[in-house]
Amino acid sequence: MFSRYKKPSEGEAKPVKAAPTAAAPEKAAAPQKAPAAQAPKKSLMKDMPSKLAAASAPDKEQKRKQRLGEIKLELHRALLDNLNLSALDQATEKDLRAEIVAISGETLEDMGVVLNRDERAALNQELYDEVKGLGPLEALLQDESVNDILVNGPKRIFVERAGKLELTDITFKDEKHLLRIIDKIVSAVGRRVDESNPYVDARLADGSRFNAMVPPIAVDGSLVSIRKFKKDKLGISDLVNFGAFTEEMAAYLQAAVATRLNIIVSGGTGSGKTTTLNALSSFIDNAERILTIEDTAELQLQQVHVGRMESRPPNVEGKGEVSPRDCLKNALRMRPDRIIVGETRGEEVIDMLQAMNTGHDGSMTTIHANSARDGVSRLENMIAMAGIEMPIKAVRSQISSAVNLIVQASRLQDGSRRMTSITEITGMEGDVISMQEIFRFQRVGLTPDNKIIGHFTGTGVRSHFSERFKLWGYDLPAHIFEPVVAE
Repeated sequence: MFSRYKKPSEGEAKPVKAAPTAAAPEKAAAPQKAPAAQAPKKSLMKDMPSKLAAASAPDKEQKRKQRLGEIKLELHRALLDNLNLSALDQATEKDLRAEIVAISGETLEDMGVVLNRDERAALNQELYDEVKGLGPLEALLQDESVNDILVNGPKRIFVERAGKLELTDITFKDEKHLLRIIDKIVSAVGRRVDESNPYVDARLADGSRFNAMVPPIAVDGSLVSIRKFKKDKLGISDLVNFGAFTEEMAAYLQAAVATRLNIIVSGGTGSGKTTTLNALSSFIDNAERILTIEDTAELQLQQVHVGRMESRPPNVEGKGEVSPRDCLKNALRMRPDRIIVGETRGEEVIDMLQAMNTGHDGSMTTIHANSARDGVSRLENMIAMAGIEMPIKAVRSQISSAVNLIVQASRLQDGSRRMTSITEITGMEGDVISMQEIFRFQRVGLTPDNKIIGHFTGTGVRSHFSERFKLWGYDLPAHIFEPVVAE
């Protein structure tokens, strides 16, 4: 098996004395009756929380976790020093867990520390996570309710649950501990991060997206962002049940995808663009060949015939880069029926528009924009940044003929994600791209607990593609486009 642990001497943790609180000054005696003119005016502003975000664990629990953390640190140091690390890859999970249990039991006995069964089990699991997993982050990765993990230095780890950020009571021991976990992640995918290359994108073993930036660029400690990979694929019916959009909107989108309209999903960071794109892809026929191009593979298409491509950054010598544009150019030679680009944000936009205009209809992509009109402006700007000198009218003509539909996804202030607008591009009017909104989310108010009140509604505008839908066998009833009056 592995070598055994011999405990080094350990210093006692010194108790920290609380700082004395200053006595509050005595208040002057109030007059028996205050004049009416001096009655305090009611503030028009809402009260804001006066305290900084803090972990929700009580003091006693925090002290217990701190003590267990000190014990775990000593045990982990011993594991790293004494385990035969070269043999870990060949060791089974059962053997490694048994060795950790034996070492921790022997060490706790030498230290004179007594733990109950649950505490021992939790400690052994954390030690296993340190050796084979991602340390303190492993528990958050296993938590199905967590969507994002955001690390602001070793002592402040936030998570997003249901669209809201929370500060956890999980911490790293120090910056060195955090850097070791970062290096473990990036080295597993053949990348590196250090002072000369202080930021990195990678993908975890389960498909989650990982980004890290280390000092000196990150001033207060390394910054880590993990967008977790959803194991359960959300379909259109799931999103309708969650209130992301309505059945009428789903029927319209099904017709749009099936009749091979070119679709752009627009939205801000974390608004659900990739989830929406995944759901829309479920309407693609299984007989079609689909090629996907992404910086970090996140799409979970549900078809049989899918070819996935992922771009690659340059290596240490600055060579070997494969850009999304390179992937897109090559995809055109691979007989695709549809091309799906995970996100368009650079010079690959011109190749994407060319593909949409030259027989690869039904293609889809996402962009960062706050509205459909902003999305068109973003496309124009990306073409300009690609260094292609074209008159603005020619650029807009290219966009209007390539893009048929813009689906706007938004994350609202209460954390909910909604499809706030579906807009069709109908052509050109002079030098301006003409657009018409078909569906929208109408906000009508806010509840006392800051929940959005609103409803989805048609705009009363008949779809520009209604005849196309009929020819393909999707005869949508006229009433789905009618405005909905709030009750």
